[in-house]
Amino acid sequence: MIEEKHPVRVISAIIDGLDISNLIKTYKPGGTSSYHPKLLLKVLVYGYLCNIYSSRKMEQALKENIHFMWLSGMSRPDHNTINRFRSERLKGELKSIFTQIVLLLEKEGLVSLETTFVDGTKIEANANRYTFVWGRAIKKNKERIATQLEELWSYAESIAKEELQDTEPIDFKKVDAQKVSQTIEQLNEVLKDKKASSKVRQKLNYAKKNWPSNLEKYQKQEAILDQRNSYSKTDTDASFMRMKDDHMRNGQLKAAYNLQVSTNNRYILHYSTHPNPTDTKTLKPHLQDFEQCYGRTPKEIVADAGYGSEENYNLLQSKKIKPYIKYNYFRKDQKSGKVTTSNSNPKLAKIREKAFKLLNTKKGIKLRKQRCHDVEPVFAELKHNKNFKRFMLRGKNKVEIEIGLLAIAYNLKKMAKTT
Repeated sequence: MIEEKHPVRVISAIIDGLDISNLIKTYKPGGTSSYHPKLLLKVLVYGYLCNIYSSRKMEQALKENIHFMWLSGMSRPDHNTINRFRSERLKGELKSIFTQIVLLLEKEGLVSLETTFVDGTKIEANANRYTFVWGRAIKKNKERIATQLEELWSYAESIAKEELQDTEPIDFKKVDAQKVSQTIEQLNEVLKDKKASSKVRQKLNYAKKNWPSNLEKYQKQEAILDQRNSYSKTDTDASFMRMKDDHMRNGQLKAAYNLQVSTNNRYILHYSTHPNPTDTKTLKPHLQDFEQCYGRTPKEIVADAGYGSEENYNLLQSKKIKPYIKYNYFRKDQKSGKVTTSNSNPKLAKIREKAFKLLNTKKGIKLRKQRCHDVEPVFAELKHNKNFKRFMLRGKNKVEIEIGLLAIAYNLKKMAKTT
């Protein structure tokens, strides 16, 4: 009842041939019988191929859909089993499985790892858009506490200068919970027998109750931020980014991940998720992850002007990778026929000259035209045809599992159509 070239048969055959020994090692011997990880992996991949991302809907499909029933051999794992396998068992293991499939595609001559087309897109996180933490707000609040503490100290000096003469000078620019708590205690002690303003005493009482705890909270939040500008409280790995998801294209700030994808022949070769809203800083970690998976780097990388920074050009030069990457002024330089110079940074001017020459070679022109036809259709398929615009799971590790399953499903569906 199932066609010979149906994608479900391709998925079954490919996954049966994979080496998942590391995944099997995560299971402890003994206990009750469990479903084989290959069976659960097949169900998940075929679910993502069919635009079914909910574990409950997969459970239902295993009872009603003939393709799912054939794939599972009439087994019926429930939604909890499917979800646990996806979010816990596949953690740290799925990327190696994805890599095996890409290497198989390379062996079949369907893709090449020599030339990769890199681009990024933002996908909304499974997070509340109204529960957020902003780095600027933390900085502003800390500065306000420091300023008000300095004002309280100056007031105390004006009415009790002798008592504060022997104290160590305080650096109000660098305040922490312990220092603030000690300073407030000191001020309360000094002003205890003095005729201090009632507003100052109220301020000191408020400061004693709130400032140390607030500063401890800010310290924890800054550790989570880790040089980011923002994060969502419901998914701390997600950052707030401007999304162009409505027909007006006016952009809305939402918690999201920046998905980076390397493609060749419209197949996904590699994927990675990042908290950076812009693409500039994502190329280095994306390339490092690529090298870790395949043990080599591509010989050529093709990307748009969002990746054309001095740091990225130098990185690719150090790894002997040809950078077919535009820079910010490339379109302007194409019209004028002259490379934009930089008096303040002569090194950057030389990099632009090299990039301009490389991009205008016969191969450079060909790859530039090919880029938008290679990587953009992949995003169109994922976000519009597969309607994957928001993650189901939370946290960077689980989000990467979702993208991995989606990428495997996409590649195998394309392979089924090709072969």
